[in-house]
Amino acid sequence: MFDNSYNCMEKKTVLVLTNCIAGIHSFRKEVMKALVDNGYDVVISHPDIDERCAYFANIGCKDELTEFDRRGMNPVKDMILMLKYRRLIRKYRPVAVLTYTIKPNVYGGMACRLTGTPQLANVTGLGDAVENGGLLQKLTIFLYNMGLGKARRVFFQNKYNRQFCISKHIADESSVLLPGSGVNLEHHKFQDYPAEGTTRFLMIARLLRDKGTEEYFEAAQRIKAKYPNTDFQMLGTCEGSYKEKLDALVADGVINHLGRTLDVRPFVGAVHCTVMPSYHEGMSNVNLESAANGRPVITTNVPGCQETVDDGVTGILCEAKSADSLVAAIEKFMGLSYEEKKAMGLAARKKVEREFDRQMVVNAYLKAVEEIEG
Repeated sequence: MFDNSYNCMEKKTVLVLTNCIAGIHSFRKEVMKALVDNGYDVVISHPDIDERCAYFANIGCKDELTEFDRRGMNPVKDMILMLKYRRLIRKYRPVAVLTYTIKPNVYGGMACRLTGTPQLANVTGLGDAVENGGLLQKLTIFLYNMGLGKARRVFFQNKYNRQFCISKHIADESSVLLPGSGVNLEHHKFQDYPAEGTTRFLMIARLLRDKGTEEYFEAAQRIKAKYPNTDFQMLGTCEGSYKEKLDALVADGVINHLGRTLDVRPFVGAVHCTVMPSYHEGMSNVNLESAANGRPVITTNVPGCQETVDDGVTGILCEAKSADSLVAAIEKFMGLSYEEKKAMGLAARKKVEREFDRQMVVNAYLKAVEEIEG
């Protein structure tokens, strides 16, 4: 836990609402550090505690444990969450509230509206409810309107999400397109390309359907049968629905499951290519980090993934929800010479240096907070 000693009169406060401390640590800790370095008290509200909390305590952030169900849609519980956020705003009287992910955006936004507090919201993705359409989409759009309708600034991670939200009057033309969460180019340094031999592929994700888990499983089976000198790895938490199938594929030597890690760099550095067959993303951090480490990426031609790859130059695009297309992309990569694969990794690093430096995101947040104060 963080140090919770607090005098609200000492400094100007920025309150951060998130559904996961891991996400703030992995993709937004530079923003938190920059705010602290610029004289703000930063208070982070989150529902979970793990070893990453220590980092924020060490840089001087304060902690508010705010428990809630990240996935459920219970209106009573969600209104309780909104009231919790309102109490936090009244306690700390922040100059701005930064919200990340769906529930903090929606219910944190409602609390900001009730208290007249400026909100800076980041839409990291629209989620299954919006992507899949139907009645649930309409309900979610309504909630987004309630939560983001009075936000001082809405940040988006891809053009599709931004245009969709503008068309539904969730945001307007003043909203800002960021290069995803960006990537820390000092932390994710270029790594020399692995030697020739067994061609190693790596998928980094929670084992969920919309991450393309089923397509990766099928592609691994088909490629492995045709090209035995390949290695298909998975790094990430296995959700219950896939455990039995994963165990069987591991037993058959098709998949090498690496578990979970706090540092993906050694695993990315050991493979020739990463694979992200996701159905939708805000902006794929896995793809950006892989590219920063100098690895080609095979990913789907969907918003949030397609922007991370120059097809045929830094990686290869395939169609979402299609094992056939993924297999074809993997075979295309395998057909490249070793030098061509290596050059693809070099081009990937240069692309993220040009387009996805995390400092761009840090600067955008500092500017937005300063404008609120001004």
